[in-house]
Amino acid sequence: MSFSSLGLAPSLINAVAEIGYQEPTAIQRAAIPAILRGEDVLGAAQTGSGKTAAFALPLLQSLLDNRSGPRQLHGLVLVPTRELAAQVGESIRKLALHLAMPVKVSIVFGGVSINPQMMALRGGADIVVATPGRLLDLIDHNALKISRTAMLVLDEADRLLDLGFSEELARILQLLPAQRQNLFFSATFPPEVQALADRMLHQPARIEVLSEPVSKPDIAQRAIMVDAPRRTQLLKHLIQQHKWPRVLVFVATKYAAEHVADKLQRNGIRAAAFHGEFSQGARTEVLADFKASRLQVLVATDVAARGIDIARLPAVVNYDLPRSAVDYTHRIGRTGRAGESGVAVSFVSADTEAHFRLIEKRNGILLPREQVAGFEPKQTEAPVPVASVTDTVNGGIKGKRKSKKDKLREAAARAAAE
Repeated sequence: MSFSSLGLAPSLINAVAEIGYQEPTAIQRAAIPAILRGEDVLGAAQTGSGKTAAFALPLLQSLLDNRSGPRQLHGLVLVPTRELAAQVGESIRKLALHLAMPVKVSIVFGGVSINPQMMALRGGADIVVATPGRLLDLIDHNALKISRTAMLVLDEADRLLDLGFSEELARILQLLPAQRQNLFFSATFPPEVQALADRMLHQPARIEVLSEPVSKPDIAQRAIMVDAPRRTQLLKHLIQQHKWPRVLVFVATKYAAEHVADKLQRNGIRAAAFHGEFSQGARTEVLADFKASRLQVLVATDVAARGIDIARLPAVVNYDLPRSAVDYTHRIGRTGRAGESGVAVSFVSADTEAHFRLIEKRNGILLPREQVAGFEPKQTEAPVPVASVTDTVNGGIKGKRKSKKDKLREAAARAAAE
């Protein structure tokens, strides 16, 4: 099937050809005709499946077909992170560049001054890609009105709720017109995400591509047993053994990101930390260095788990295990994209074995536990029954959680050992 068979206008087919898209992906084949028919769409697709073009192309066509008179907001795309906002917005702009009609796409997110974004919105915008908090800030400053928006896109809806945007989404939905087309995309559908979809969508076309073999990324998943204090040495060993040109390493905290990156730097490996307390300028610079291979290792907190598209990334390492099975899916999805193969390695210790088994169960996987020569774990049992300390769903059992001082002492001890 070609893009020309999906019902797109000739100008958009030309735009697709100019950008270099060869043929539509599974989500594009299913979603584009339904969106062009004016239907609400509920799409389940992993990152890297081509879903941005799946909603961007019909969104642009709807704009071409309906724009008349003064410019007003036609499409609103809500995303969970500033990185995803920039990525999605630039993708739409690239498609729009090849159209005869000028299309204004504004990208707005928090963490930077609001004034340039307000200036950019003067004269209106055809499409706005936004994080929810900054969108509401702009509305409160009368820089943007959304009361006549024709199309609403929620991209990575599960992450929007994970990051605590429920109240902001509720307020935004109240400000939007009742008559609009809704496009809802999510990689996972826990109950709260499904409930939001049920409230938003009217008889949606349901599109599920997760189970199609052609859409499954080629990711070799590995679980390596190692004592926590030896993870950094093992990480260095794996990088050198496999000669990974680039690797994305996930850790749990800002402190861990900076600590591990510093240790790697001292061992002659070009590494940098990446976390939510960086300014937008610093985040952009670090990502640019990593994408250009000026950095070999990016040590990141989960702020990087979504919305960062790094072409041909060969490896992801879970230095610290993710908090949930959903986060595991999004972390490893940074590799094995666009037909490339990749490897996802998780470090598992006696203390985290029970949590990793829960991740496996919820993702329907079972990985053999590997040991690397020279890094065999000495600790084979958790010193305290895991159930008495950690509730992996709710974060702990009241009265039995470790105190903040205990956690700081443990972190300091691990850092000294590493």
